[in-house]
Amino acid sequence: MSDNRPHWAKRMTVERSIRGWSQSAAISSMRLHSERELPDDTSLLRQWKRWEAGETLPSERYQALIAATFGTATRALFPTAGHRNGPTEVAEISGMETLEIVSRMQRSDVDEATLDALRITVDRLCSEYAYLPAEQLLTEGRNWLSRLAALQSQRLTLTQHREVLTLAGWLALLVGCVEYDLGDRRVSEATRKSALSLGQESGNTHISGWAHEMRAWGALTTGDYRGVVSAAKAGGEVAADQSVAVQLFGQEAKAWARIGDRRQTEVALDKGRRILEGLPHPENLDNHFVVDPAKFDFYAMDCYRILGEDAMAESLANEVIRAGTDFDGTERSPMRIAEARITLGVAAARQGDLDSALAYGQHALLGERKSLPSLLMVSRDLATVVNDRYADEASARDYLDSLRTLASQR
Repeated sequence: MSDNRPHWAKRMTVERSIRGWSQSAAISSMRLHSERELPDDTSLLRQWKRWEAGETLPSERYQALIAATFGTATRALFPTAGHRNGPTEVAEISGMETLEIVSRMQRSDVDEATLDALRITVDRLCSEYAYLPAEQLLTEGRNWLSRLAALQSQRLTLTQHREVLTLAGWLALLVGCVEYDLGDRRVSEATRKSALSLGQESGNTHISGWAHEMRAWGALTTGDYRGVVSAAKAGGEVAADQSVAVQLFGQEAKAWARIGDRRQTEVALDKGRRILEGLPHPENLDNHFVVDPAKFDFYAMDCYRILGEDAMAESLANEVIRAGTDFDGTERSPMRIAEARITLGVAAARQGDLDSALAYGQHALLGERKSLPSLLMVSRDLATVVNDRYADEASARDYLDSLRTLASQR
């Protein structure tokens, strides 16, 4: 029998079932998140049943309460249609091809049209992070970074100079991320420090915050979990009310989960969720330096996998895959999806299904666009379960060998 309910209604049912709640228990939990008095239990239960049946969409107020009840972001549970604006070709908006932009940059005076074209170019590159081959993106990013560095010697107004520094800061962050993806930790750290300096010089706290987030990410993938907490704190001090703070808390939550502190994990997740709820919905969800609501599920998925909450982790992994896949099956977020597949593999392995676990794990390694440090970190979670429980199986040994081969590429 087909289920034609809206996805948000299906997810409400799944989230409630995972927690072992009846519908009455769910509304009791929802009351705890409301500062205002809600209708009586009978009325609220009747409304909840209609929501889960997909008959009526909850109001904005109740959407936020339901999301808080299930520990997720409102727009992750109730996506708003029409917000996704993917990367747009530079020539389409600015009317300039790369050659003309470069030619204009070499003039003694730089006009606003040239700066507009540069802004669009930087946004496009940041939006291609998820899927463009790393080597290609690294080459393009470095080329444009060099052009922006040369532009600083031109005759610029104070405002233009600050704008060029800002654009260079975003590109330095992007280049540093790709360098780290490719396993070049030393060069990536130097680039990250350059981005931090550019953020400070331009007065752009968004860039400074993301530079600290890069340090947190690096610390996480190398097992320096206290370093993650320290970097997250430093980033929060300069960008406390910005979207990067959500990701900083996400990285901190992942670190606490690996330390084994469940309470601090959930505290960090909730802090990030609350900041995200207060931010406007992003215009371009594809930009790597934008934190979209679906990304929050990605953070939580990692934490619950580490904490051994398999049902929660499995449900969130399915959400990450669904949110990161277009209607035609194109994977818009291949790196997130790879980690989601590993999460499904961990859950399957713990449930005794080695074949499914290995299928998920191998599939995750096949993507052309990958972040080696992150992929290896998450893959080790699956490798640990496989090695502990299935070390005598030939297929398990083959999978572990494939991970060793991947790790040798760093």
